[in-house]
Amino acid sequence: MTARAIMFQGTGSDVGKSLLVAGLARAYTRRGLRVRPFKPQNMSNNAAVAVDGGEIGRAQALQARAALVPPSVHMNPVLLKPQSMIGSQVVVQGKVFATAKAAEYMAMKQKLLPHVLESYEKLKAEADLVLVEGAGSASEINLRRYDIANMGFARAANVPVVIVGDIDRGGVIASLVGTKAVLDPDDERLVVGFIINKFRGDPSLFIPGKEAIVEKTGWPALGFVPYFSEARNLPAEDALALDHVAPRRQGAKLKIVVPILPQIANFDDLDPLEAEPSVDLVRVHPGTPLPGDADLVILPGSKTTIAGLNALREAGFDIDIAAHVRRGGTVIGLCGGYQMLGRSVADPDGVEGPSGTAPGLGLLDVGTTLTREKTLVSVAGTTGDGMPFKGYEMHMGVTQGPDCARPFATVDGRPEGAVSKNERVIGTYVHGLFADDKQRSAWLQRLGAGPANVAYEELVETTLDRLAKHLSTFVDLDRLLTLAR
Repeated sequence: MTARAIMFQGTGSDVGKSLLVAGLARAYTRRGLRVRPFKPQNMSNNAAVAVDGGEIGRAQALQARAALVPPSVHMNPVLLKPQSMIGSQVVVQGKVFATAKAAEYMAMKQKLLPHVLESYEKLKAEADLVLVEGAGSASEINLRRYDIANMGFARAANVPVVIVGDIDRGGVIASLVGTKAVLDPDDERLVVGFIINKFRGDPSLFIPGKEAIVEKTGWPALGFVPYFSEARNLPAEDALALDHVAPRRQGAKLKIVVPILPQIANFDDLDPLEAEPSVDLVRVHPGTPLPGDADLVILPGSKTTIAGLNALREAGFDIDIAAHVRRGGTVIGLCGGYQMLGRSVADPDGVEGPSGTAPGLGLLDVGTTLTREKTLVSVAGTTGDGMPFKGYEMHMGVTQGPDCARPFATVDGRPEGAVSKNERVIGTYVHGLFADDKQRSAWLQRLGAGPANVAYEELVETTLDRLAKHLSTFVDLDRLLTLAR
């Protein structure tokens, strides 16, 4: 049987394409189809280690989980990891390919299209249905010439397209009709319908609006999806999610504070902690001091450690963190955050930018040297208290120093991480640490919040099942399957 495929493109970023593909992947998988997610090009510093050894966007790893298959580098053949406002690391089929500024990457795209199509064909060979996710907006005609993420891919692979609009942000009628208006006629012929996502309120009030969209575009309506509030239980990919201010959790026993820096990476490390009812997790952006009543400060990963250190100092967070430690508080640095906690970060080869050395926060007696070789590996081990965990490492650099003689953990038989003499500052390269229920429970008890109340992996699975049911109710799955080709 030849695999069918259908692509979901948005009227803009953050319209819910990733979530739709994840839910549809679970729904069609439950129907007995072999489903594979695919995103030709992604831009995110929230990445996951694939089973075949490289890295892909976190959303595609979640979509693979929804399809009950291991994540593969071919599900996201081009991953852009921003290192500055004008430059990104370009990862192709899981491996670092180049570092390019925006204009340089535009010229590079056509060279990457064969890799994209090769990965797509590999997935088709093992699937009944490929669910393709676009990137950004389908209407970015200024980027169309060399596009490989949206209509450029759809045309090259002859894949039908569904346009997704977000009614929650307003202007959905104009955004859908406007998308139709600016699309090249040959691109527009690939569009087989539209879905309106994130609706709140009485859907009958929007019937005239939906009819107007159908009349003005000629596209059929394929779904009208109410807002899925349980999406908060699933790992977010886009750093835009970090801008949403969650209400403070009343009655929480533990206050965890996280400074949010530019190029933050793998911030889904925080999700299992935020899911715990005993935890009030506070994200703090530059311009606001870190709360003085924090029990724990977590420095998350960063795509650019030295730039992250500079941003941290400019925000005054270094002073706040030092005061937190003096008051007897605990600090955990994850990956890039671990590197920041040391005495220095050296970049002799200019891996992140101009070569040089930057002073760290000096809270751990270690130093880091950034290297071109990237560590991408799944790991398992135990922390110093004998508690087991599973996770992954994704970093460039080697960290050494006296505090490494007090390792945070043993990973695959080797010492890993570092702990300060006063045991209040901890650094580790392990991501996914808190997703392990036993490990998270041990941390919560150690910090006085009692045992974990959430079975996190079970929560994610249950949420994916509920999302699939949600979409099955509000999207015509049979018609979508008929439109796929």
